[in-house]
Amino acid sequence: MQEKLKVVLVGCGGMSGAWLNVASQMDQVELIGLVDIRKEAANKRAEDYNLSEAVIGTDLKTVLTQTKPDVVFDCTVPESHTQVTTTALRHGCHVLGEKPMADSMKNAEVSIEAAEETGKLYAVIQNRRYNPQIRRLRKFLKSGAIGNITTVNCDFYVGAHFGGFRDHMEHVLLLDMAIHTLDAARFIAGADPVSVYCKEWNPKGSWYDHDASAIAVYEMTNNIVYTYRGSWCSEGLNTTWESNWRIIGDRGSVKWDGGDQIVADVVTEVGGFHSKCENVEIPPYDGSDRVGGHQGLIHEFIECIRSGGTPETIYTDNIKSLAMVFGAIDSSKSGQCLRIE
Repeated sequence: MQEKLKVVLVGCGGMSGAWLNVASQMDQVELIGLVDIRKEAANKRAEDYNLSEAVIGTDLKTVLTQTKPDVVFDCTVPESHTQVTTTALRHGCHVLGEKPMADSMKNAEVSIEAAEETGKLYAVIQNRRYNPQIRRLRKFLKSGAIGNITTVNCDFYVGAHFGGFRDHMEHVLLLDMAIHTLDAARFIAGADPVSVYCKEWNPKGSWYDHDASAIAVYEMTNNIVYTYRGSWCSEGLNTTWESNWRIIGDRGSVKWDGGDQIVADVVTEVGGFHSKCENVEIPPYDGSDRVGGHQGLIHEFIECIRSGGTPETIYTDNIKSLAMVFGAIDSSKSGQCLRIE
């Protein structure tokens, strides 16, 4: 029987609950430390999850030295990710971190260098990837039922009254939320970014300090055009958190409402003003290993440490989604269409 992997969790704010709900129920791991700049937050999490034996601290290096864990879970705010990741990797720990990978491409590269230097596993939580409907949609598109994908459009409109740090973030929509949708677009379409033109703005009536709305047009590999339209200060008629999607192929189209409804029309006959189409059944997703949001990703990460496998959201893949975010931000700042390297 394999020994449990020892885990330290850093960042005991609201998001940490999603991680602790999973990790506290896993037989494969032992939570041995909690770190937060506010010690009372770490103490509260220890109390909430019956972790009376866990080491509590406000300094990550100190707790790592005391506990010598195998794994660090990074649930901190984006501007802290690089410091937490590099510190943990250089203490010999594998790291699974919250999205986004970093608060800049430069800082993401610093984390990547540390991962490559240490040879430790480093991946990023993209919990939407493990939505069964996203996986169902991807599988259907890969079957070729609507032919070659030419266009992917998605709309995200949610009036989100968070309070706290998000209200004061620059590029709050793109940096804190759009990463989910952009990563999903890469995954669903099986394509990577080439260039982007983006416009950000803060509409009248917004309760955010900075731009909370954006429209971006991406050129993707395989000659796919992808458009993202979104707002975090749009009141009424909210979309789901997964956005509304339309995917167009050269032999049909698919619409997904971000919830349970996915519908597809496939061309059956051409020659008239409108081609004849018929609605086709989209098979349910029959997989069980890559679903469950945080649960699926955390379980996969721990299994990959044990087996030597590679997580789906390994840093070498996730950096491409982050590049879509910062490509859009840079385009918005410059007012130009920019290539994404």
